[in-house]
Amino acid sequence: MRFIFFVITYLALSTFAFAQDDFLAKQYFADGDFERAVVFYEKLVEKNPRRTEYVQDLVACYQQLERYQEAEDFLNQRLKDRNPYPTLLIDLGYNYALQEKEEMAQTYYDKALDIISKNPNYGYAIGLQFQKYSLLDMAIKAFQTSMKLNPALNFNFQLARIYGEQGNVEAMYNSYLNLVIDGKTSKSNILRSIDDFISEDAENKNNILLKKVLLERAQKNPDILWNELLSWLFVQQKQYGSAFRQEKAISKRMNGSSTTRLENLGNDALDNEEPEVAKDIYSYIIENTSNKITQLDAELNLIDIELLNASGNQLDAIQKKYDALVDEYGYKTQSLQLQVAYANFLTFTKNNPAPAEKLLKNSLELPLSDRGTAYLKLALGDILVYDKKFNEALIYFSQIQQKLKNDVLGQDARYKVAQTSFYKGDFDWALTQLKVLRSSTSQLIANDAMQLSLLISDNSLEDSTQTALKKYARADFLAYQNKTYEAITALGDILENHKGEKIEDEALLKQAQLFEKQKKYEEAQLNYQKIITFYGNGILADDAYYALGELYRKVLNDPQKAKEQYEKIIYNYQDSYYFPEARKNFRILRGDAIN
Repeated sequence: MRFIFFVITYLALSTFAFAQDDFLAKQYFADGDFERAVVFYEKLVEKNPRRTEYVQDLVACYQQLERYQEAEDFLNQRLKDRNPYPTLLIDLGYNYALQEKEEMAQTYYDKALDIISKNPNYGYAIGLQFQKYSLLDMAIKAFQTSMKLNPALNFNFQLARIYGEQGNVEAMYNSYLNLVIDGKTSKSNILRSIDDFISEDAENKNNILLKKVLLERAQKNPDILWNELLSWLFVQQKQYGSAFRQEKAISKRMNGSSTTRLENLGNDALDNEEPEVAKDIYSYIIENTSNKITQLDAELNLIDIELLNASGNQLDAIQKKYDALVDEYGYKTQSLQLQVAYANFLTFTKNNPAPAEKLLKNSLELPLSDRGTAYLKLALGDILVYDKKFNEALIYFSQIQQKLKNDVLGQDARYKVAQTSFYKGDFDWALTQLKVLRSSTSQLIANDAMQLSLLISDNSLEDSTQTALKKYARADFLAYQNKTYEAITALGDILENHKGEKIEDEALLKQAQLFEKQKKYEEAQLNYQKIITFYGNGILADDAYYALGELYRKVLNDPQKAKEQYEKIIYNYQDSYYFPEARKNFRILRGDAIN
């Protein structure tokens, strides 16, 4: 028994000593203390002569200390072992290269490459070792030779990375595309890698090369894959018309079996202010799908495009289109999106909430899922708020909140409770709801909750009567009702009669946003600049910088000034909600490739 205890104790101590040597060797190596590291690596190699990582780290220590002869002797000794690992030949060659003995170095590199002809399976390790020493041409040769001798091997991913390091972008593209063809990796993974090398600029050299490679492959071997990749490239370049041509070709070859790609493209085009292209896409979807829900969604998107610049008699014509869609699709559980869209049109565009309320209350009588019911109640609540029926709206929002507590719809409903309470002047209850939402899983809801919470709390502390805050709530409500002119006037009253108060920057920001809605861009620009000048240390400074950057980039066509605004956020507001987008837009304007 005593003997067994001794053995166990000895093994435990040995294991501890080994682990300590391993830790110290790696720590000294990482710290650049090679004199100490080499002592521990010599011990580790003596105990574990087949552990290649110890062998290579020991050699690296010798080389860092310029003890090249010791490295050479050690490697030659290892090469005399039975079945020595072939990468040792590369290590020895590199040891000669460090001494500027290039011919000797090449001799050993060639010996390593010769081993591949005997056993192609060594190609991966040998190629990686060449790559480790930045011997990229020989790494390419190792991988290519292995693949040629054994077609079952596929090192296109490694080759692609090496070509990228060399700046041989066309060869890199071909290697990545070979991986997709061979089914060795997913298309999405490859696109993420390629995305590092292209930009939004269609004239960028790398973009042109990718287009050339894809067109050449499409000519040699027509395949739907090349249409998909060309479409992806055109979307990155924001050439939605060209992407649409590719998507039509895909749709025809798939016999119109799915319109998801077309729907996504239409949405992208609309989001990026290409309404005419989006209109063509949605019209094509309607003509080429037999799915009624897909047709309905496309019809509603076409109406949204018409509404962008519609007024007067055009609104009456649009209402007739809604009526026609209702006649065609009816009031069913499958057409809830139509009912909500029509109700929103009647309320927020036609200023006629009464029939909209009736429509949605009738829709609630349909057999609905919990989420379907929540979807309708959210829309109905919005319309009731518009019609100043705050208490009734709060009932619907609270029902959703209780039914779907942990769902985004439930969190959205809670925010609407806070927002409605804010409009009616119940600031304390609004704050109670907002405190919960500041940890929402939805970043957008959490950010909106934070902004409204700070607005209420900051302006309640400064003014116990909350006079300015009540005025702001009224102006915000007018903006909610799409009464833009009246809202701007109400905010102007705050700016005139509450100068120097905390509410001023909030009023400036809100008014600027409404000026933009009216296309009064110079007035908006002036407001943003006032926030930056007079409230540069306030909580809305990053909002102003970002909004001004977007204004310069999208409307005023001044990329240099846009870049300056984004740069302010990057360097001074790293914790800003806008930081990721500001950095992305800054890099695009600077001409970087964006992944």
